Amino acid sequence: MPERLAEMLLDLWTPLIILWITLPPCIYMAPMNQSQVLMSGSPLEINSLGEEQRILNRSKRGWVWNQMFVLEEFSGPEPILVGRLHTDLDPGSKKIKYILSGDGAGTIFQINDVTGDIHAIKRLDREEKAEYTLTAQAVDWETSKPLEPPSEFIIKVQDINDNAPEFLNGPYHATVPEMSILGTSVTNVTATDADDPVYGNSAKLVYSILEGQPYFSIEPETAIIKTALPNMDREAKEEYLVVIQAKDMGGHSGGLSGTTTLTVTLTDVNDNPPKFAQSLYHFSVPEDVVLGTAIGRVKANDQDIGENAQSSYDIIDGDGTALFEITSDAQAQDGIIRLRKPLDFETKKSYTLKVEAANVHIDPRFSGRGPFKDTATVKIVVEDADEPPVFSSPTYLLEVHENAALNSVIGQVTARDPDITSSPIRFSIDRHTDLERQFNINADDGKITLATPLDRELSVWHNITIIATEIRNHSQISRVPVAIKVLDVNDNAPEFASEYEAFLCENGKPGQVIQTVSAMDKDDPKNGHYFLYSLLPEMVNNPNFTIKKNEDNSLSILAKHNGFNRQKQEVYLLPIIISDSGNPPLSSTSTLTIRVCGCSNDGVVQSCNVEAYVLPIGLSMGALIAILACIILLLVIVVLFVTLRRHKNEPLIIKDDEDVRENIIRYDDEGGGEEDTEAFDIATLQNPDGINGFLPRWGLPIQWWEERNPIQTCLFSRSRIPHSLRFIFFHKDTKINCITQWTT
Repeated sequence: MPERLAEMLLDLWTPLIILWITLPPCIYMAPMNQSQVLMSGSPLEINSLGEEQRILNRSKRGWVWNQMFVLEEFSGPEPILVGRLHTDLDPGSKKIKYILSGDGAGTIFQINDVTGDIHAIKRLDREEKAEYTLTAQAVDWETSKPLEPPSEFIIKVQDINDNAPEFLNGPYHATVPEMSILGTSVTNVTATDADDPVYGNSAKLVYSILEGQPYFSIEPETAIIKTALPNMDREAKEEYLVVIQAKDMGGHSGGLSGTTTLTVTLTDVNDNPPKFAQSLYHFSVPEDVVLGTAIGRVKANDQDIGENAQSSYDIIDGDGTALFEITSDAQAQDGIIRLRKPLDFETKKSYTLKVEAANVHIDPRFSGRGPFKDTATVKIVVEDADEPPVFSSPTYLLEVHENAALNSVIGQVTARDPDITSSPIRFSIDRHTDLERQFNINADDGKITLATPLDRELSVWHNITIIATEIRNHSQISRVPVAIKVLDVNDNAPEFASEYEAFLCENGKPGQVIQTVSAMDKDDPKNGHYFLYSLLPEMVNNPNFTIKKNEDNSLSILAKHNGFNRQKQEVYLLPIIISDSGNPPLSSTSTLTIRVCGCSNDGVVQSCNVEAYVLPIGLSMGALIAILACIILLLVIVVLFVTLRRHKNEPLIIKDDEDVRENIIRYDDEGGGEEDTEAFDIATLQNPDGINGFLPRWGLPIQWWEERNPIQTCLFSRSRIPHSLRFIFFHKDTKINCITQWTT
């Protein structure tokens, strides 16, 4: 690569060097190239113009610049001449000095201040900086005074092919479905070239495939990669490595190139049918295996992967389609054969099944390749096992009348040993299901007998479990549920459905319905209940009441006359005979209590007591309740009053350790002196234990105290003295001091 770059640079720079050598003599012989130097008229001539012309004409600038160009990466023995600055103000007397400033002035670009020649003193790289903006100015050599305004110009770095193409996003990965047609697009790649895309062909790229043919092709300019072969099979080869090259200079000789890799993976399509690994499978299973147990697995292999390899399994033929089923295992991609119904070695010893595996997801593009399914034969051999006894029925239903005699046979269960040896069977009752031991069973023949009396009204159903055990192998047992229904017999007489109490108004009318009653019977006849009602024979001609049977199997009691009086008779008892329709019929006598009551005009019962009738006129039940409420209220008030009085009499004595403040009130009233023996004893007053019953009571008249105590009584209004206030009475000589104390 370095040798090729050196050759290219040599071919490019040789004519430029020759041109550069021959260029300086021509610069002074004729005006310079417009891209390098452009001169203006003399300032002297401008200065000689009239004032009027200077106003009307736009003054010319001393500098007119175009762009200058310099090749990048030039590294000759001498600095390369970029261009020359010159002004027509320079007569060649070397009185003008050229000054250069701006990007890279003095470091990258250097100017001869006498001749105005600009040289590049460093190697330039266009990819680092493509152009430089500089400012040129002509000044007086001696005074450095500007002769003309400064002018800006640009030096552009011309590109050479010094950068190879690069794939910034490589290496690449792409996928394409297998069996794709020719020219199916796979992906596209992109390379970048740092060279100038607008100058020459340095950045013009052409793509090609170095490795990966003849499977893939690439568009030279767009870099779109396509399949070059049709029907590539993933099962034959899944992954391909493609090496892609990008070359600049339009792909011509001398151009630089870069490469990258592309890994192409063929994705799977459903183009392969499932295939059983073997055409015949053999399995064996004991006859006592639990239902749902997996008997065996069959698998059809599919070269595809993922959902394209998913297969469903079915039993399509055979003599065991009703006894076996097959399910698909999505993880293992195989079929699991399970038992659906019990097996019996003594009945059938082997079964043959035809199993089919078919793809779940079929691609219609490849339907012409044949059916995407396969079949295999499965043979299942049933092995003999020691089985428990088998009852003749999975459940038993027995019926017995509730009046059945004890030890009578109510039914029978049978069981047998299905094995060839046929062991004898022994029967028993699971007593956890017959805690009251109402039934027994014959251990040999399975006959069930009644052990205790039955009552349908207590329990209609009895559910017991019968156990059958092989005599030769006690571990082989079987259980069967037996439901025993108790049938009804007419053993209960009918009676009133509830305790009825009828009320008859004194002002009632003849024929008025006093009460409607209904009957109930604990028995349960097949055709339902039908009751007959009648009065006792001696009360058939009852002068007060009569009965009437209703269509709903109820009975109405009617009054024969009016004018009933509580004073004469308050309560009437009416016996009624109730008979059922059983065989034989049963009957009972129920008595209805009828009370005579006082009613309002609209028939509302108000009072049924005789005492209420003889109360003074004007006192109703409501008035009695009001009087009773007043009495209770008065009692409550009395209790509260007594409680408050007791609360007032509590002593107001404080403890000695309490904070006590004193308010001493002095009176000038004369007391009894020392001779007053009936005065208060101060010692007694100061002793809380000794003043019970002698403390003053609030609210008593002051005369009461004066009559009993010759000392002046200190009596204060209760509303002005705190609750914790207490009194200490003492007398000294003839003065009486009343000290009030209260706690803080």
